[in-house]
Amino acid sequence: MSDDFNSNVIKEFRENGGKVGGPFEGQRMLVLTTIGAKSGEPRVNPLVYTMDGDRIIVIASKGGAPTNPAWYLNLLKNPVATLEIGTEKFQAKATVTEGAERDRLFDAQATLMPGFREYQKNTDRVIPVIAFERIDGSSAA
Repeated sequence: MSDDFNSNVIKEFRENGGKVGGPFEGQRMLVLTTIGAKSGEPRVNPLVYTMDGDRIIVIASKGGAPTNPAWYLNLLKNPVATLEIGTEKFQAKATVTEGAERDRLFDAQATLMPGFREYQKNTDRVIPVIAFERIDGSSAA
């Protein structure tokens, strides 16, 4: 996705209490702010998510590209990120899931959003699934 596209989605998200139209209408959306692994600068991305208990789950699909998205690489270096869900903004710690847990979470999200299955078919990499847990321990939206 282009930076302009992402910027417009983020603007719409923030102006409408976390709701957006277009291709993401009706989807659960969040805005993720990571710290750049190389730059040290904040990097902001809109992402769809699902829930697993109190954990917020995102998939690092990059549309099925052969490489992982930059935000994922940022989380590997700096796993504490800022999430915006609806009108709420909070800190969360990212954990990259593995094995059976990764597969379960991927399948659950791909059932709701079938495009993720297509993305996995289009790449040789195993698409990472990230679980976020609120640092303050309160429940998510």
